[in-house]
Amino acid sequence: MESQQLIPHLFRTEFAKITAVLCKLFGIEHIETAEDIASETFLSALETWTYKGIPPNPVAWLYMVAKNKAKNHIARNKIFTGKIQPQLKNNIDDIETIEIDLSEKNITDSQLQMMFAICHPLIPAESQIGLALRILCGFGIEEIANAFLSNKETISKRLLRAKEKLKQENVMIAFPSQQEIYKRLHNVLLTLYLLFNEGYYSESKNIVLREDLCQEAMRLTYLLADNEQTNLPPVNALLALMCLQASRFAARKNENGEIVLYYDQDESLWNRELIAKGIYYLHKASTGDTISKYHIEANIAYWHTIKKDSAEKWDNILQMYNRLLQLEYSPVAALNRTYALSKVHGKGRAIKEAEKLQLTGNQYYYALLGELYTGIDNTKARLNFDNAIQLAKTQSDKQILMKKVDLLNMHNNSSLR
Repeated sequence: MESQQLIPHLFRTEFAKITAVLCKLFGIEHIETAEDIASETFLSALETWTYKGIPPNPVAWLYMVAKNKAKNHIARNKIFTGKIQPQLKNNIDDIETIEIDLSEKNITDSQLQMMFAICHPLIPAESQIGLALRILCGFGIEEIANAFLSNKETISKRLLRAKEKLKQENVMIAFPSQQEIYKRLHNVLLTLYLLFNEGYYSESKNIVLREDLCQEAMRLTYLLADNEQTNLPPVNALLALMCLQASRFAARKNENGEIVLYYDQDESLWNRELIAKGIYYLHKASTGDTISKYHIEANIAYWHTIKKDSAEKWDNILQMYNRLLQLEYSPVAALNRTYALSKVHGKGRAIKEAEKLQLTGNQYYYALLGELYTGIDNTKARLNFDNAIQLAKTQSDKQILMKKVDLLNMHNNSSLR
């Protein structure tokens, strides 16, 4: 692999690790310094490797350069304020003795600790996701802007405000107590859940970016599952959900980037290894007496890995949606439940339940009603599909809905002959 290809790959995998370790060393108030040193390390790699070639162990080379740059920074800035001096636990005049630990264990611990720092309850949820993408996943500002369908200026301001909040609150980069882990875990899991969803349901046309978002969310969740303190049922349930959802990633879009609906997906493209992993983590999540929304959604995702319709499948999915709505009501879950209801009790009953929701600003509400009315009242089906087309945010969604309308028109025309 040439340096032009290797450096972006290593940036994605190693930038966040270096940043997390240095930020833990310096303290949260010097988060920009940690990012700058990590960035400078990769600039050095670009300058050196282009002319001298790639070293035998590129990662070790990066870590050594990052350590040297960190020590040089400390040497240039001997008058540290706040808590840097006690954090270093070394004589600041003796630069060579400063230990910058880039071992695998310390990298993992630093990223986990940073995860809990970023997901502090005082930081807004959207800022938590942005910080996770930047600090824990190594995403650039432009990539984050693309993920949120926003612009670089908005994202930069959002991240700056979040970093300032972390500094003001003097948030420590350390494992909280076990009791505090339980309290903070909700925010951590929600951030990872939303990060995964940004990729899985993204309206961005950047396919690589969407997959990267999901992979990074899964990588961070694996870190939680592999750590004794955080290997808890909700963590395993979320990881199961991610594995089961990601198993159908390759089948969800065609070569033109258009959405492929569930029943039209090529089942041979489903990743059986990820399905097996999802089932494994779902089994691990079944310990204890607490049921989270991730348990329920993972169960729903499991039943969707069985393509063939059956009474058992849709009965179970309907029951899961009933439990999910009792646990945590959301209009999206209520809408999805009505589809399951149609499979179990017929379209007529589902139409009554769906129309009670009155989600008139939601394209999926009208799209579902269009589906439910198809074959019962095709005129109403057409009206609902037209409403959905008007509300659709992407061209891909509009194309799917227009195909539905075309099928209705074909059926109506054939019935008139």
